[in-house]
Formats: sequence, structure tokens, C-alpha cells
Amino acid sequence: MSLTNESVVVITGAASGIGRALAIRLAREPIAGIALSDVNQTQLAETARLIDKPKLRVTTHVVDVADEEQMRLFVEAVVERHERATHVVNNAGVALGGTFQQVSLDDVRWLMSINFWGVVYGTKLFLPVLEKQKLAHIVNVSSVFGLVAPPGQAAYAASKYAVRGFTEALRHELENTNILVSIVHPGGVKTNIANNSKIGAGVNLTEAERLEKIEKFNKRLAATTPERAAEIIVRGIKSRKSRIVIGSDARLLSFFARLFPRRYYSAINFISRGKLKND
Repeated sequence: MSLTNESVVVITGAASGIGRALAIRLAREPIAGIALSDVNQTQLAETARLIDKPKLRVTTHVVDVADEEQMRLFVEAVVERHERATHVVNNAGVALGGTFQQVSLDDVRWLMSINFWGVVYGTKLFLPVLEKQKLAHIVNVSSVFGLVAPPGQAAYAASKYAVRGFTEALRHELENTNILVSIVHPGGVKTNIANNSKIGAGVNLTEAERLEKIEKFNKRLAATTPERAAEIIVRGIKSRKSRIVIGSDARLLSFFARLFPRRYYSAINFISRGKLKND
């Protein structure tokens, strides 16, 4: 069992979505504390308010995971308030709409600074704290687009594949140490990431068209609730799974990627067209 009454869990991106649901779900475990971070102070405070466990020490920290100095101060604050950290969930992430031709280099830098460098900072800077624990666990959240790379998601997929490669190498490096390492691949989850996604500089969409695309995504692809995703992640942490895939869509896409490594997207499109005709 990797969650005990001495565990202190750190969660980034905890103001909404999977991060919020995970904080609420973890509070039901026999743990000592939770440190929550996000850039959105108001919603972060709401997450803390929703954790109904008076004896559990819950702290909130307004942090931009893309800022190395802020992350250093975050680590210091967690140790000061909780005395330790045993589990770090690098969950914070953003989305970017547009083909690679449509997004700007600044768009890509912004995306990578959060989705990839946020994970790197959260891992590197908490490592000295985790090394002092009896048992510690790093959980890095990638995406189904860390398993497959569809058109229109070049930058986002690059960031999530980077998280996957980084985490898998880290797991091998920390094998036979006190630190466990897991990678999470959520499929379509009903979160605010699509609603809050940034549109690439060269994408010509009206606000109405953008909202229509988001509605279609949420209706067709976001099949899993954040609460269900959180439950699967907690089960994965407790059973020490190195790879946690969330949703039947993610499992199916992962299967196709292994079966058709070059042509999986064509196979997925073929099946999707057949499904649409039958609906």
C-alpha cells in the first residue's frame, strides 16, 4: 500500500477537472495531508473547500508550473507546511488548437513550458524531498495523445509524448529505489481543458465556431467523468501500476497504435465512419 497515514500528496493543476477530483478522492484515503497548486486562486480555494475532512491538513499554493523559481518556492512551502512530500502528481496541463502551420512558435513554447517543463520542474525539484521518504511516488499525467498523434494536435501530442518518454526513462532510472514512477494516459475526460484551450495564432475561427467545436468534443469524445478518472488513478497508485490508461477510448487507441504503428489513424477513421453511419 503506497498511501498511508504518513503520506503527503502534492497535486498541480488542482483547481478543476482531474486535479480537483483527485484531491477530493485522495482525501478519503488515510493520508496526512494534501498540497494543492494552480494558477487560478479562486477555483483552487473552491477545491480546498470541497474537501470535507476537517482533520486533514490541506494547503493551497498559487503557482505557475512553467516558472522554475515559483516551483522552487512551492517545494519549500510544501516542506515548511507539511514537513515532507511523499507523492507528487504532475497534473497541470493546457491545450492548443490548430495545425502546426497555424500555431506560432510562441504558442508552442507556451504549451511546452506548461505541459512538459511543468512536469520536469515538479519532478526534479521534489526529488530531493522524495528521496528522504520510506516510500515515494511520482505520477505524471500525459494523455491519450501521448499514445497516438492525430492531425491538428502536433504541438499538444509532442508535449504529451515528451512527458511519456521522460517518465518511462525516469521509471527505469529509479527502479529498485524508494521512488515509484507512474505515467497516466487519460482519454476523453469531461474537464475544462477543451473549454480553456488556446487557439493558435493562425487559426481563423469565430468564437461561435470555437464553442461549437468544444461542444462536439465534449459530446462525442469526453466520455469519462473527472471523478471516474480520479478513482482509476487512485487505484493505480495503490496497486503501484507504472502505466495507468483511463477510458475505453484510450485503451482502444492504444491497441490500434500497437497493431497498426504506421496506419493507425486510417484504421481509426475507417471504424469511426462506420460507427457514424450506424448511429
